[in-house]
Amino acid sequence: MRIDLHTHSTASDGTDTPAQLVRKAATAGLDVVALTDHDTTRGHAEALAALPEGLTLVTGAELSCRLDGVSMHMLAYLFDPEEPALLAERELVRDDRVPRARGMVAKLNGLGVPVTWEQVARIAGDGSVGRPHVATALVELGVVPTVSDAFTADWLADGGRAFVEKHETDPFEALRLIKGAGGVAVFAHPAAVKRGRTVPETAIADLAAAGLDGIEVDHMDHDADTRARLRGVAKELGLLTTGSSDYHGSRKTCVLGQYTTDPEVYGEITRRAFGAFPVPGAGGA
Repeated sequence: MRIDLHTHSTASDGTDTPAQLVRKAATAGLDVVALTDHDTTRGHAEALAALPEGLTLVTGAELSCRLDGVSMHMLAYLFDPEEPALLAERELVRDDRVPRARGMVAKLNGLGVPVTWEQVARIAGDGSVGRPHVATALVELGVVPTVSDAFTADWLADGGRAFVEKHETDPFEALRLIKGAGGVAVFAHPAAVKRGRTVPETAIADLAAAGLDGIEVDHMDHDADTRARLRGVAKELGLLTTGSSDYHGSRKTCVLGQYTTDPEVYGEITRRAFGAFPVPGAGGA
């Protein structure tokens, strides 16, 4: 089995619609794909309606968290999307994205960059607006050559000249909410230092004690030494280890199935979850 447990669609900051994403996942030879848009489940219904035969969909979301001033992401799998407490927190995070993006536009204007809110809103479309949409606007204007080049101290990286904070969930509260909704929690790309500051690895032990199920080890932002070190941390703490592409369509260079999750780990994730269940495709529209 080929299993990719971290992808994004136009429901957040990917460039493929949910339907396009699941079709591409099948074409890429995946057996299982998780749709984990940022702080939203709005893409799930479309993905399920288009799910090709032979492909199983794991529903999920990537939750925006902050620990001691450092941004981190928590992948939540197979939770009940209508559970009130987790739904309210997702909406709180998502609703704060618009004023945050407007604030980044204002800062960029102050730096002499002629970006507009209308441009960013057009790029985001119906998705949850975020920094990648602002970064894409900078690419369109020729300010930076690629989206990744916008995530520097000069522009949009944490603490950068145009950075604006948003509401982010305390990760221990996120774990409580995910578990309360019957889901499974995996710390996404915990050592992706190229993105900016990361939480210390000592914090993983505290998160594990609070109910964290696993850490995402095999990821494009982790080199071989980092992956080996994280496997050691996971083994010591009894955590699951996952692998995934973090696919965003054309917005990033990663491809579907670039990294994958061991089938035994996937099986354990499905055994632990009770808020929702993987859905096998029957041939979508």
